[in-house]
Order: sequence, then structure tokens, then C-alpha cells
Amino acid sequence: MSRIKILASAVLATTLTAGLSTSALAAAGDPVKIGIMLPFSGIYAQLGEAGRDGLKLALKENASELHGSPVEFIELDTEAKPSRAPELASSMLNQHEADFVVGPVHSGVAMGMIKMLRGKDTIMIVPNAGSAAATGPLCSPNIFRTSFSSWQPSYPMGKVALEKGYKKVYAISWNYGMGRESLDAFKESFTAGGGEIVEEVLLPFPSTNFQSHVSDIADQNPDAVFTFFAGGGAIKFVKDYDAMGLRGKIPLLGSGFLTEGTLQAQGEAAEGVVTGLHYAEELDVPKNREFREAFNTEYGHYPDIYAVQGYDAGQAIASTINQLKGDISDKQAVISTMEKLTIDSPRGEFTFSKAHNPIQNIYLREVKDGVNMVQSVAAEALEDPARGCKL
Repeated sequence: MSRIKILASAVLATTLTAGLSTSALAAAGDPVKIGIMLPFSGIYAQLGEAGRDGLKLALKENASELHGSPVEFIELDTEAKPSRAPELASSMLNQHEADFVVGPVHSGVAMGMIKMLRGKDTIMIVPNAGSAAATGPLCSPNIFRTSFSSWQPSYPMGKVALEKGYKKVYAISWNYGMGRESLDAFKESFTAGGGEIVEEVLLPFPSTNFQSHVSDIADQNPDAVFTFFAGGGAIKFVKDYDAMGLRGKIPLLGSGFLTEGTLQAQGEAAEGVVTGLHYAEELDVPKNREFREAFNTEYGHYPDIYAVQGYDAGQAIASTINQLKGDISDKQAVISTMEKLTIDSPRGEFTFSKAHNPIQNIYLREVKDGVNMVQSVAAEALEDPARGCKL
């Protein structure tokens, strides 16, 4: 527990309840305890910091909706290690008695958290991890997601590939939950429309030894390639693909994380890459423009998808507290209120499905001049099938 960082509620109350009268503060009940279980070290540290910053910005902007309740943040560094998740989640539940737990980034960590938090009074809000099980077989009334399921960004891309005339596709990803589920979602729609997966490659996570596989793609010469990689893996794959001379020859498609937060490092190698995702920086939505400027003012740089998802977790918490007039003692009332919300998100408005997954647009994006430009809506108000959910 050496990485636990607790910010005193008295300090945060000054920030989040600014402008409220002394009488209002005196009338407020116990502080709202928000546990943050995100990676603040290791490979996903930047993603965790972005999610936390978005969450805190939303609560600061919506301080008036908290009805005078001070907010206490409890931050635990998951280090993106699934083995740590049960211990940290147990601490949030039993030691800190958090009202809300926001996290994680990594799907393996999500599974460990769910084991401890499923069916409890604490509300778990997933601001990134896309594991299908979280809002599928392991769904629970107290588990919500403000991000995406792994199925959502990839499923529409099968139809996109067919519409572009691609009949034979080479599929490649890492052999872990998000990778497998992303390829499965693409295959589901692509093969249903008559497409053929000519090769499916699953690499050990987080291997970036792509050279032999890129060579194999060149040899097989498929109509297109579909992939899920993120972070450093996405950077390396796109650059290796370009170095092999495949850019402009064999179209590269992917889940949007292939070019999300990676474009600067990928450089010209990413030009023309087509992806599907529930957000794009240049999305022409008034809320997006407002959010981006507010985030830049607050933190000195512009936000990414991970900040958006954290921001929407904060909006969901603030709106729920507001509708309950500051009284969140009845956890069933909290759940019933939250599941009926419409979130005014930078990605466009979304609601929650019965399984508590966002019902949201998936945008078709193409990299042009170093920017993910929105070409169209690949799927409007797409709802994850939540297979196995018994809610």
C-alpha cells in the first residue's frame, strides 16, 4: 500500500464547493468519497493521469451540483498489475468506504476489482477498460462504464471494410482480452457480410516483434489489414508497416486506439490509417470544443480519449448527486438515478444500456496531415450486446 496517496477532504472541499455559503457547507453531510484506481506508474501511467485529470475537472466545473458536499479523493496506483487489484479494491471498500470507485485502465485489473466490488454498495465506474465481461457475464447493478466495450469500436469496422470492397483481410493483435475481443468483433460483422479472414495472428502481450508478421502480410497481399494495438505497440506496428512499403498499397484498418495518442510519434507513417472510435479530437461537437479549452487551461495541454472518459465519469457522479440533492446514502437510489442519466459528453450525448454500458456513436476516422479526421458516423447509438448479462 506504499503508493496510496490520500488528498484530505478539507483541502478538496475548498476547491469543489467554492462559492457555497457557510450554512450550506454546514448542512452538508459526510464527504463524498471517490476512490481512484488508475495506473500512475508503468506503461499506462499517462493514461491513468489523463483519466484522473478529466474526472477532477468535471467535478470542479460542477461543484454547484454537489449540494455543499465536500469531496475526498483516495488515489491508489494499480500499476496496471491485475495481481494488485483485489487488495486495492478491498481497501477502497472496507478501509476507505468509498462511495464511488473510478477505474481502471487495464482489463485484467478490472476483473480483479469486479471480484471485490460486484454487488456491493460502492459504485464502480470504469473509465477505460473495455473487457466484455465487465458489462457482460459479470455485469452488476453497481458497475457502470463511461468508456467503451472492446466490441464497440471494432464491430462497425467489418461493415466499413466490406463497403470499401475488401473481401480478404489479415487480422493481427496481442493475445490478451482486448486484442482477442477486438478481432472477434471485427470478424463478427465482416464474415457475416461475406468477408474472409485469411490469417489471424495473436502475439504475446506486450511483444512488439512485428517484422516477420509485416513481411508475411506483404507476401500474402490481402485486400486490407485489421488490427488492435495501442500505445507503444501501435507506434511500432504502424512504423514497421510503413517501413515495409505497405502504406498506400495494403489499407490498414483498426480499432481507434491504433492512432489515439500515438500520431505524433507515428508521424507520416500513420497517414491514411482508418479507424473506428467513440471520439476524435476534431469532433465538431460544442461540448468538445468547450471541454478541450477548459482542459488546456487547467492542465496546460489538450486532452485525449482517456481524459474524456474520466471527465464523463465525473459528470455522471455530479449529475447523480445533484438529482439526489446531495443525499447518496441510499445506494439503490444512486444506481437508479445514474442508469437514467444522459451524459453531455465531448464525444456527443450518450445514455447507459441496461447493462450500464454507453450507448454511443462510433466515428469513422482517417489520419490526414497528422490528425484523426472524422469521415462519418460508422455506427450511430451503438449498444454493446452485453452477452451473458443477467440484469
